[in-house]
Amino acid sequence: MFNLKIYSTALFLLLSLFCEVTAQNDKMVLVKGGVYLPLYGAEDKVVKIEPFKMDVLPVSNSDYLKFVQENPQWKKSNIKRLFADESYLTKWKNDETFIGLPNAPVTTVSWFAAKKYCECQGKRLPTMDEWEFAAMANEDVPDAREIETYNQYILGWYETPKTYNNPIGETFKNYWGIYDLHGLVWEWTLDFNSVLISGESRKDVDKDSNLFCGSAAIGASDLMNYAAFMRYAFRGSMKARYSSQNLGFRCAKDVEN
Repeated sequence: MFNLKIYSTALFLLLSLFCEVTAQNDKMVLVKGGVYLPLYGAEDKVVKIEPFKMDVLPVSNSDYLKFVQENPQWKKSNIKRLFADESYLTKWKNDETFIGLPNAPVTTVSWFAAKKYCECQGKRLPTMDEWEFAAMANEDVPDAREIETYNQYILGWYETPKTYNNPIGETFKNYWGIYDLHGLVWEWTLDFNSVLISGESRKDVDKDSNLFCGSAAIGASDLMNYAAFMRYAFRGSMKARYSSQNLGFRCAKDVEN
């Protein structure tokens, strides 16, 4: 017997594998890569970052509107709860009417939706290590983590009440030419929950990633970097279908050899 509900669900899942490839916020810059000591892990274990490209700006409301228009399975009324919770696009009045500025960062978007958006641009989400590596830079140097005023700037933003409706591109441009890594919204990463900070290792997959509150700081390689600790804790509390009013995203891309 034909079951319309099963058929519709199967069709949606099939359609979700494909997308209309578009070129929206296509301006990217090269991050040359290098090595860095992450916040969590062995004290002397550095991570090598291969060169990659990253979007200069986070994805805006108008960018995301074009995406859902061309890929209607990701519209607010069509999204399956497998891919997004009830807060998905909660700031939008309907499928094609967002509240706020067109050039404000899109938020209340799940990891599944952010990942699909980037794939539709021929890109991907940045890994957590790539994001943290790019975000170490201030205006002048690629690693400003030991500059007290830089950390104070980031912490000051974390402590300020947010509106989440400020235009993209109005924070400082960092050493790589990237805006808004700090000072606008938090951002999804490809492996956002890979740091299970209740354990001794960054790759300790046998621990519960939600148990970060008690002894999380014990494994920190730089206990002075409280701003980075907050980012790791926030990411560790998320699940892929979650969405949040203070969480947006941008895309990255491998460098072709």
